[in-house]
Amino acid sequence: MSSSSGQTSGHDLSFKILLIGDSGVGKSCLLVTFISSSSVEDLSPTIGVDFKIKTLTVGGKRLKLTIWDTAGQERFRTLTSSYYRGAQGIILVYDVTRRETFTNLSEVWSKELELYSTNQECVKMLVGNKVDRDSERAVSREEGLALAKELGCLLLECSAKTRENVEKCFEELALKIMEAPSLLEEGSTAIKRNVLKQKQEPQARQNSGCCS
Repeated sequence: MSSSSGQTSGHDLSFKILLIGDSGVGKSCLLVTFISSSSVEDLSPTIGVDFKIKTLTVGGKRLKLTIWDTAGQERFRTLTSSYYRGAQGIILVYDVTRRETFTNLSEVWSKELELYSTNQECVKMLVGNKVDRDSERAVSREEGLALAKELGCLLLECSAKTRENVEKCFEELALKIMEAPSLLEEGSTAIKRNVLKQKQEPQARQNSGCCS
């Protein structure tokens, strides 16, 4: 599996990915580490929402991932709820050294996901971040696996600081999305719409001459 950052033309599929979880679990760090191919330790909390685009090749397909990073603070919940709409993949992030961030996945975030997600086949992944601080661990891998089973999703533990499993999170999620026929169709349709739009724009410019 190879990957590259930035926007390029000629994608086979386009998917929308959403990162959710408590503030401070490292959602932004995971995203920036994945996009930039360099490790990031500390970033300011996201205000509202942010997004980044990554192109990569997975399973022989050229993918364009639009990854939305949502704020974890409660005051932004109503703002971020609309971003669940149309997402093919959702990553629920917790900090393995802070137990409350893990508990909140089942008590808060999974319920929000059920409430706002519009894709029944949407692929979910549980990600335990900050495994580089294993001596401070408050959530065992076994507990993570049990919750992942309960929520019907994948589990990966990673570290945005050391880059351990960061790329694997997004690549495995993309592979799972491609296994769902309806999501695969959505990803293909999104690309076709973009191609059509690009073809129409030059035509529109040609037809928009002005006269005095």
